[in-house]
Amino acid sequence: MEFLNVIEPLKKSYHLVIPCLPGYGFSGKPEHHGWNVEKIANAWNTIMLRLEYDEYLAQGGDWGAAVTTALATNHGRPLRWYAPRTCQPLVPTVTRWMTLTELEQEALKGSQFYQDWDSGYSKQQSTRPQTLGYGLVDSPIGQAAWILEKFYQWTDCSGHPENVLTRDQLLDNVMLYWLSASGASSARLYWESFGRGGRAKDVTIPSGVTIYPKEILK
Repeated sequence: MEFLNVIEPLKKSYHLVIPCLPGYGFSGKPEHHGWNVEKIANAWNTIMLRLEYDEYLAQGGDWGAAVTTALATNHGRPLRWYAPRTCQPLVPTVTRWMTLTELEQEALKGSQFYQDWDSGYSKQQSTRPQTLGYGLVDSPIGQAAWILEKFYQWTDCSGHPENVLTRDQLLDNVMLYWLSASGASSARLYWESFGRGGRAKDVTIPSGVTIYPKEILK
């Protein structure tokens, strides 16, 4: 849904492949364990190669940022490389004795705010996704509240998401979860990916990064 407004402009210069994460939207719902970020990245690379794209660019935000990063670290090798672009770059945690720039200080404050006030959904979905899933699949009001609260918190909207998005755009996002009954299956990605892997590998290929002024995690 977030890509609808940029598809047409991008089509003028690029071939577009816009996959949907397993368990989200109208994508299939995984029936076995293991569909974490790394496995999804491997699947995306397989898709691109089977479509005969030996070189490609990838872009992602939120879970897409994690998948795009995994693509870069696992498949960004010579002769079959691409440049990832992300709006959620993660770098090693700075230490308190380092001299911090103003941007780095803001980034640390934003990260702390997220941990203190904004990450409850993630903790729930990474530990008890099925418990939450029953409510989201059973109640359209529950599903709407779960999604719309994030648009309130994560958009630069001056306190109300309808200041920047239409009601139809907001409801379209809710309906994508509701019609596909993916409230539980989408939460599973948190359970599969958090706390079940090692340290993320460094991205060493050319990359593009966007850091928006009101982004919580910079």
